[in-house]
Amino acid sequence: MTRLQLVLALATGAVSLLALVLALVQGGTPVLLLAALALGALTFARFAVPLPFWVDGLVSGLLTVALILAIPAYDIEPLSFWLGLVAAWGFAWLFVERLSLAIRDQQVSGNLFGILIPAVFGLSLLVIWEVVTRGAGVPMVLLPAPSQIWARLVASVPTLWADFQQTFKAVLAGYLIGCGAGFLVAILVDRSGFLRRGLLPIGNFVSALPIIGIAPILVMWFGFDWPSKAAVVVCMTFFPMLVNTVAGLGASGAMERDLMRTYAASYWQTLWSLRLPAAAPFIFNALKINSTLALIGAIVAEFFGTPIVGMGFRISTEVGKLNIDLVWAEIAVAAVVGSAFYGVIALIERAITFWHPSVRGGRA
Repeated sequence: MTRLQLVLALATGAVSLLALVLALVQGGTPVLLLAALALGALTFARFAVPLPFWVDGLVSGLLTVALILAIPAYDIEPLSFWLGLVAAWGFAWLFVERLSLAIRDQQVSGNLFGILIPAVFGLSLLVIWEVVTRGAGVPMVLLPAPSQIWARLVASVPTLWADFQQTFKAVLAGYLIGCGAGFLVAILVDRSGFLRRGLLPIGNFVSALPIIGIAPILVMWFGFDWPSKAAVVVCMTFFPMLVNTVAGLGASGAMERDLMRTYAASYWQTLWSLRLPAAAPFIFNALKINSTLALIGAIVAEFFGTPIVGMGFRISTEVGKLNIDLVWAEIAVAAVVGSAFYGVIALIERAITFWHPSVRGGRA
C-alpha cells in the first residue's frame, strides 16, 4: 500500500471501531449499522492478511445502506452515527485509491473498472448530502435531500419535459447560429488583417458584457418567446468560437505552410488540407465550452420574460413559492442535459480528430 492508503486504512478502521464502541455504550443502534461498523473495524486484519480492494467498497456500501436505514431510528443522531458516515466516506476513498492503483498496475481492466471511480465519487457526494440533510434535519427550503428531489422529479415529469422543450429550442438554435457565425467570421478575420486588428478587441469587449445586462434588452427586441433567448445564446457563443478558431488557424507550423506553398496550393486548398485540421482541437474546445454556456444563457434569459413555460421561468417562479424541491429538480435536469450535450460534442470530436495525439492517448 502507498502511504496515503496506509493512512486511510488506519483511520477508517479506527473510526469504525470508535463508532462501534460508542454505539454499544449508547444502545438503541440498529443491528445492521452495528454489523457494518463491526465489519469496518475488522478491516484492521488487512495488516496481517492482505485484503482485496473490493472489500473496502463492500464495507463502504454496507455502511451507506445501514446509515440511511438508521435515520428514522433516531430522534437526534448520536456521535456514533456521524462517525459511521466518516468511516463510510473513508472506505469509499480507500476503495477508489486502491482501484486506481490496480488499474495503473494493470491488475484489472481499466475499460471495465475505470467507470467505477467517477461513479463512486459521485455516489459518495450524494450519500453525504442525503445523510447530512436528513440526519441533521435541514429544512427543505434550505436544502432538500436527493431523495426528495428525485421524488419531485418523478412526480413532475410532464412539467419538466415541457420546460426542457421550451428551453432547448433556444439553446439549439442559438448554439448553431452563434457557433456557425463565429466560425465564418473567424475565416474572414484570418483573411483580413484589418478585421483581425479591429474586430477581435471589440469581441473581447462584448464578451465581457454581463448576461443579466443584455438579456432584458434582447427580450425587448425579440419578444418573450424562445427567439429572444436564442439571441442571448448567440451572443454568448459567438465570441468563444471566433477567438478559438482564429487561434487554431494560426496553429499550423511554418514548415507545413511553406510545404503547401511549394505545391502551389491556393489559400482555400491550404485552409482545407492543413489549417482547418490543425485548428480542429481549438474549434472543438470552443464547441464544448459553448455547449454549457448556451444552456446557462438560455436559462438566465428566461428570468427576464418568457411564456409560462421554460426551465428558467420555472426556477424563478417556484423559488418564490418555496417549492425548492422542484427548483432542484429543474437544476438536476439542466445538469444532465448539459453533461449529455457536452458528451455528444466530445464523442464527435473523437470521431473527427482521431489522428490527434490527445485522442490517440484517450484524453479527448
